[in-house]
Amino acid sequence: MTAIKHALQRDIFTPNDERLLSIVNVCKAGKKKKNCFLCATVTTERPVQVKVVKVKKSDKGDFYKRQAAWALRDLAVVDAKDAAKENPEFDLHFEKIYKWVASSTAEKNAFISCIWKLNQRYLRKKIDFVNVSSQLLEESVPSGENQSVTGGDEEAVDEYQELNAREEQDIEIMMGGCECAISNAEAFAEKLSRELQVLDGANIQSIMASEKQVNTLMKLLDEALDEVDQIEVKLSSYEEMLQSVKEQMDQISESNHLIHLSNTNNVKLLSEIEFLVNHLDLAKGHIKALQEGDLASSRGIEACTNAADALLQCMNVALRPGHDLLLAVKQQQQRFSDLREHFARRLASHLNNVFVQQFTQALLQLYNRSYFLSVPGHDQSSTLAQHSIELTLPNHHPFHRDLLRYAKLMEWLKSTDYGKYEGLTKNYMDYISRLYEREIKDFFEVAKIKMTGTTKESKKFATLPRKESAVKQETESLHGSSGKLTGSTSSLNKLSVQSSGNRRSQSSSLLDMGNMSASDLDVADRTKFDKIFEQVLSELEPLCLAEQDFIGKLFKLQQHPSVPGMMTEAEDLDGGTLSRQHNSGTPLPVSSEKDMIRQMMIKIFRCIEPELNNLIALGDKIDSFNSLYMLVKMSHHVWTAQNVDPASFLSTTLGNVLVTVKRNFDKCISNQIRQMEEVKISKKSKVGILPFVAEFEEFAGLAESIFKNAERRGDLDKAYTKLIRGVFVNVEKVANESQKTPRDVVMMENFHHIFATLSRLKISCLEAEKKEAKQKYTDHLQSYVIYSLGQPLEKLNHFFEGVEARVAQGIREEEVSYQLAFNKQELRKVIREYPGKEVKKGLDNLYKKVDKHLCEEENLLQVVWHSMQDEFIRQYKHFEGLIARCYPGSGVTMEFTIQDILDYCSSIAQSH
Repeated sequence: MTAIKHALQRDIFTPNDERLLSIVNVCKAGKKKKNCFLCATVTTERPVQVKVVKVKKSDKGDFYKRQAAWALRDLAVVDAKDAAKENPEFDLHFEKIYKWVASSTAEKNAFISCIWKLNQRYLRKKIDFVNVSSQLLEESVPSGENQSVTGGDEEAVDEYQELNAREEQDIEIMMGGCECAISNAEAFAEKLSRELQVLDGANIQSIMASEKQVNTLMKLLDEALDEVDQIEVKLSSYEEMLQSVKEQMDQISESNHLIHLSNTNNVKLLSEIEFLVNHLDLAKGHIKALQEGDLASSRGIEACTNAADALLQCMNVALRPGHDLLLAVKQQQQRFSDLREHFARRLASHLNNVFVQQFTQALLQLYNRSYFLSVPGHDQSSTLAQHSIELTLPNHHPFHRDLLRYAKLMEWLKSTDYGKYEGLTKNYMDYISRLYEREIKDFFEVAKIKMTGTTKESKKFATLPRKESAVKQETESLHGSSGKLTGSTSSLNKLSVQSSGNRRSQSSSLLDMGNMSASDLDVADRTKFDKIFEQVLSELEPLCLAEQDFIGKLFKLQQHPSVPGMMTEAEDLDGGTLSRQHNSGTPLPVSSEKDMIRQMMIKIFRCIEPELNNLIALGDKIDSFNSLYMLVKMSHHVWTAQNVDPASFLSTTLGNVLVTVKRNFDKCISNQIRQMEEVKISKKSKVGILPFVAEFEEFAGLAESIFKNAERRGDLDKAYTKLIRGVFVNVEKVANESQKTPRDVVMMENFHHIFATLSRLKISCLEAEKKEAKQKYTDHLQSYVIYSLGQPLEKLNHFFEGVEARVAQGIREEEVSYQLAFNKQELRKVIREYPGKEVKKGLDNLYKKVDKHLCEEENLLQVVWHSMQDEFIRQYKHFEGLIARCYPGSGVTMEFTIQDILDYCSSIAQSH
């Protein structure tokens, strides 16, 4: 240890002007044994600072390094753990507690003793030394373990004691009273020695004088001890008396504890009995209602509902630990279970019977209507069939109202016996889907009759079986041995095949009607189709919404949107279960109940989408323009359904049908473009307004009236763009192929018609095409006028062409008259060949020619004639200008004037 102290002093503390006074080899308590040294040090410079330093051997070599240091003034407690026994553990309480284990008890004691001395010598603060022997705090530190490494002056350090302020002041006063204190130290020391001897003598005399007082004090102490002995005797007697009282009180306390414990147990037992009686006791009235309650009357249903709720509460009571081991509790639970099973069977059987009864009534009403339609001799093409048969679907509100009385009982059955609940759900879907299939098919047959106005195959309905036997057959198939819907598929499907086969034959006869063009049907027919189609959608929409709301309320299915990703994978609805994930005994989670409603609706109304598609096909075959009406109506209803619930059955079904309608609309546009490309014109008659141009006008006018404020306006704008480009391309194609009518006339008339149509309808997406049509019309009008008018004064025109040629060769205009071929005499000779009578005759022939080229429906004759008049006047003015410039002062003029030309043109137009 001495070598370690020497090394630490040399390597760590000497460079920092510190002296190592004590060292102990320690490790942290309770952790992995990693040894280090705690060192008690003081600084060599004043003021002296005392520290406890933690030194650890480096992992990378044999040298030591300072790891931590604490000032001794921050030390609050030194805990040696045990003052009587040797224990190497001790704690140092700085800002937190540090627990150490010394390598030996001797090292620990030496270190604690050094800490105590340093505290007394330098700090004079109260450090608590806990569990430390008083002898250890008084004895000196062993010299062998605490010698200074600087030359053996540790004892000098121990003897030295710093003067306090009072002592320093006294010494200064004493030295100030002696003049030789500084100059003659020996004289001062002798003086101090003499004074000390005087003080010692006085001190001895004082001690000898106080001996009498000490004897008196000792006598008083002896008397006090005698009094204490007497008091102790009295206290002992009192303690014996209190001991007997204590024993009696202990017996009373134990007796009271037993009484209190007994009362507590009785209270707890009474509480348990009251809990079981209050929560596991079902009233006799409830038991009777569950066993014999009338499920047909409103009062009986209410009593059974209350009893079922009470039974469910009793069965769902959270029993306390140990209750389930009681025989009475087991018997009561078994009784509740038997009551639940019995009532669940009775309720399921009754609801099945109610389903069958309601189904029978609905079938009677349905066959009454079908029987009226199928009576032989009734021609459904008559006014009676077309107007008296209402295009409405049967109202199921009374049926729903009667069944909704059982909604709470259905909820109870769902929570207690999911197997029976699922069976009722399947049975309800089975019968209601057949009922809706018949009602919806008949409804669509009536819609087709009203659309076409003829049913040649209507008498085939007379082959239907009589309604009484059919209803009986249907009802018997719904009754099974257990009261459930079993064995009903064969007989019901047999009737369905027979009736639907007849309806299919009728539908096919309706669809075999000849193709009708849009021009063959007037606006009244299209309006009638639009009203019928809207009525069909208006009837289907509330029917689906009412049924969806009803099954949600009756079967207690949540009406909130399902959580994405939580739906179970549905099986085929014609199969056994509604969901693969859930067996017959486990209720569906809330997240999949919305999906269950949708799947139920798909099975119940599986015939709606095919029937709608058939009706759409019929409307498209009757008139391809009906697709416009259907697109607008279907888009509006899809938009409305999606606003209510985007994932509902109605929204999905109408969305699928809307795709079909959109395809028909696109096909209608494509057919019109194809018909444009296939147009053939007659070679013997003038062209006039092309058929597809007129059809585009009809289409655009109809579309604008239909799509006003419609949601699918964008589809129409795309169709407009396709159609107008097709019209432009095919007008030019026909104009190029025309033989009877000049190309410019075909282009002029048709583009004028297109421009007039677009200007009247004001279609915003076709503004560019409107400007293009106007430009084409103007260009071809000008081209036709120039081409048709030509040179009405041909010889005069040739003459002046020669004049212009001479001027172009460099001859001045006033010198042209000196040319032999272009002198004044030649000019007069040419002018005389065109008197006013000949000019009028030529214009009249031109008017007749133009009249043959132009068609009457576009009424452009006067426009063209006026343009020709302006062109003729322009040529006349050109000739007059050349005469005035090239033959000045000659007096040569035309034999007719501009006014004559205006009169000629006006009289010709009026005469025709």
